[in-house]
Amino acid sequence: MATRRDALKTLGIGGLALAAVRFTGAEAAAWPPYSRTITIDGAGGSGLLWFENDDAAIKLELDAIRASGLSGIVLTLAPSGRFWLDDAAFEKAKATIDTWDRIIARHPDHLLAVRRGGDLQRALREGELGLIYGFQGTESLGEDLDRIALFHSRGVRVIQLTHNRRNLVGDGCMEPGNAGLSNFGRQVVERLNAEKIVVDLAHGSARTMAEGIAASRAPMLISHTGCRALADLPRNTDDATLRALADKGGVAGIIFWPYLRTDTQPMASDVIRHIEHAVKVCGEDHVGIGTDAGIAPVERTPEYERDNREWIAAAVEDGVFERGRPPDLYTFIPDLNRADRFDVLASILSTRGHSDARIAKILGGNLARVMEDAWE
Repeated sequence: MATRRDALKTLGIGGLALAAVRFTGAEAAAWPPYSRTITIDGAGGSGLLWFENDDAAIKLELDAIRASGLSGIVLTLAPSGRFWLDDAAFEKAKATIDTWDRIIARHPDHLLAVRRGGDLQRALREGELGLIYGFQGTESLGEDLDRIALFHSRGVRVIQLTHNRRNLVGDGCMEPGNAGLSNFGRQVVERLNAEKIVVDLAHGSARTMAEGIAASRAPMLISHTGCRALADLPRNTDDATLRALADKGGVAGIIFWPYLRTDTQPMASDVIRHIEHAVKVCGEDHVGIGTDAGIAPVERTPEYERDNREWIAAAVEDGVFERGRPPDLYTFIPDLNRADRFDVLASILSTRGHSDARIAKILGGNLARVMEDAWE
């Protein structure tokens, strides 16, 4: 069984609901239309993957899921982070899909497997969390394009081309060469379009993202990113690429990681700043949210704080974060550290004068459009 530290490293989520957590504000909507709105986290996670079947924390995680009011999250089911030059990533991805299939079957009152566009509407209607199977990287494909169809048959509906590193498809954002898509990468994009799997360009180098947008015949995602005009970091997306994404009908999801600032810990005001900049650049139809975080609020115990500092230090050594940042950075937004964070974020946007229609698009309507168009 994977450990809590594995969860920290893999998902960037530290709060695995290991003790009782009060879900403040879940009883009454902060933004009145929330319960009627499709809300989708374009890059999320759940502690359910890390708990044994009899773990008491499962109930707390399910309570957090219910309190969140989310209609859907895109889960990461495939490994990345190294070159995976054999079939280990392929086998690991299949095994993780098996695990999530079993988790969904055990909790039918809380979870719903999303396979087609109508499933998102069903999740909203029935008050369940729709789980959208996705990959962050194409390492599990190896050199075999036919695996795309195989994974589609297993329920995978979103595939990100690269993670931080270079792979057979193209360069990730941490590669200084910025080589863009390979010939094989262009074949992968073509096949993903044919198999009705949404192309995700998050973590790509600037050239990989630009070439991915040009190559795709269907609207694509940059599922979790920030605006490079506000924080000039490799994980963020420049305005020209955001505009190109919008021109092809795509959506950029604003991340909750420290990429929203280059100095201190980002807060809710930074999330709002990046959302509003993205809306200004590419329009309200092309902005969403991809937190890259878990649903349950992080319980900031002494153990968590110690583990988090160790993880941040390792991430700095790996180049994930630049040197000079505070040692107590968090991969969540401290003043949105609650299960109903999408509702609270909607309320903030509303008080800033954004219309209900625009807010609904940002919370999930735009992501739902791209997904529904691809899957139907």
